[in-house]
Amino acid sequence: MSVTSPPRPPQPRASPRITEGWILEERPLRHPDHSSRQVMARRGWWLVGMNFLIPGSAQILAGSRKLGRFGLGSTLLLWVLVILTGLCALLWQPLLFTLATNWFVLLLAQALLIGYAALWAFLAVDTIRLVRLVKVGPAAKVGIAGLAVVLTVLASGTAAYGAQITGVVRDTLGSIFGASAASVPPSDGYYNILLLGADSGEGRDSMRYDSISVVSVNATSGAVTITGIPRDMVHAPFADGSPMQELYPDGFQGKSSSSCGWGSGINQLTNAVQNCRDDKGAGLYPDAETNGSTPAIEATKDAAEGMLGISIPYYVFIDMDGFASLVDALGGVDMNVTERLPEGGGPAYEGQPAEDWATGWIEVGQQHMDGDTAQWYARSRYTTSDWDRMKRQRELQTAILSQFTPTNVLTRFQDVAAAGRDLLQTDLPQSLLPFLSDLALKAKEQPVTTIELTPEHGVDPDRPDYAYVHEMVADSLHPATATPAPAG
Repeated sequence: MSVTSPPRPPQPRASPRITEGWILEERPLRHPDHSSRQVMARRGWWLVGMNFLIPGSAQILAGSRKLGRFGLGSTLLLWVLVILTGLCALLWQPLLFTLATNWFVLLLAQALLIGYAALWAFLAVDTIRLVRLVKVGPAAKVGIAGLAVVLTVLASGTAAYGAQITGVVRDTLGSIFGASAASVPPSDGYYNILLLGADSGEGRDSMRYDSISVVSVNATSGAVTITGIPRDMVHAPFADGSPMQELYPDGFQGKSSSSCGWGSGINQLTNAVQNCRDDKGAGLYPDAETNGSTPAIEATKDAAEGMLGISIPYYVFIDMDGFASLVDALGGVDMNVTERLPEGGGPAYEGQPAEDWATGWIEVGQQHMDGDTAQWYARSRYTTSDWDRMKRQRELQTAILSQFTPTNVLTRFQDVAAAGRDLLQTDLPQSLLPFLSDLALKAKEQPVTTIELTPEHGVDPDRPDYAYVHEMVADSLHPATATPAPAG
């Protein structure tokens, strides 16, 4: 005989109100009390604020958890990259410079920033949907919507601006360093770079270099030495192995011709090598164009090597027609003017008082110059001399270098980059930029040494003693160290 258990009395069902109240109490962000405008407003402020601080968190708490996890993961990835970048800036600057000058890394960074800007904007729109503005009061509705818009523009706009800056860097590097020579190790502990300045503006019949100098950067300390070469310095000897040495074994010579002649000054090499040859110099320097240079520049390199007795593998050409744009992009430059200088003038005005042809004057004293004034400060020579002009150009170069502070460049980056594309031409290899950038940071902490090959320093440009010049440059780049006296 089986014994059956008595049926269990029915259990009372939980009240829906109790269940709903428990849900509202424990999970108010996901299951809010829609009937309370105060609760919905407070919830809206929280969701908008959390989406700005931690994108994806609003979706985790009140919306699609899958979307929220994607947003949180992207945010975490961004912060990891930011932290790693900061650590590189503090501890491994060469690595940071290497990555920051690599076009593929820049392209990847630009894509990530654009993607994150779009994601942040999408999460902000979704957060507004989750807020349910129709359930909050009129004042809170305007405030929450306004705050969401401001924070979205701030966050997504910052990421988009970062992507734009990254693209500008990539385009600028590609424009300036698109073609370059092969990377070579430093020579006797120095990277030597020929620095040329000329004006390609209207009215110039040929590109003769108005400013010629050599920048020597110590490969260990970053110390910079600038050697100024007068543009009219004659009979330059050419480096061994140069094709110009075969043409001019006794130094560069002038040529008188009714059709196309030239003088014996170093700035006349453009005519002798390029303008007055049928092949435009390609027969002398067939690889110049491929390496981002010109035959005239390569001949000037060879001449500067022979004059100074050092190896010069690279050049930087500064177009003075775009020089003013760079100074303006940097916000001007501060100079101490020691003599009153005229603006304007030219060969036709020689022998006439400056007051008759000057378009303006640069007055004596401390001056904050814009680009046009700085350009005339570097050009003016008709009331002084070429030697004084060379000195002012070195002073201006040093002053502009001091303007390249991180804050100044970052705040004016797009203007500086645009000016740089119009201003600079070089055959420096892009692979060398990280190392040179690291040296540039060291160089800012040290004074710049200058060598002027002028009569004031014992060099007659009309009858130069190049053996003495070699000795002067060698003593400056490799100063003798004092030998300690023996004990006793």
